[in-house]
Amino acid sequence: MDSIQDIFKNKKTSKAPAFAWQEMALKIIAELSVPPFKRSSVFKVCKELDRNFIEKCFDDTKELAKEGEHWRYFFKLVSQKKDNPK
Repeated sequence: MDSIQDIFKNKKTSKAPAFAWQEMALKIIAELSVPPFKRSSVFKVCKELDRNFIEKCFDDTKELAKEGEHWRYFFKLVSQKKDNPK
């Protein structure tokens, strides 16, 4: 059995997201298997665009993208908003 010191020494702490958009970005990254080179883009769109719009794109992606790289479909949906602002 480990001693108390070993347990505290090996304990890994992770910071909780400071903002709601960060939490949403982490959820999207995990569920859509976003590659490392596109993760910063997910954080950027989650920060800049409306949360309801991002959630709608995320839900549509999960529902409609059945095969292939799901994250590409997500960015396709997000780019439509950026190209056509209301």
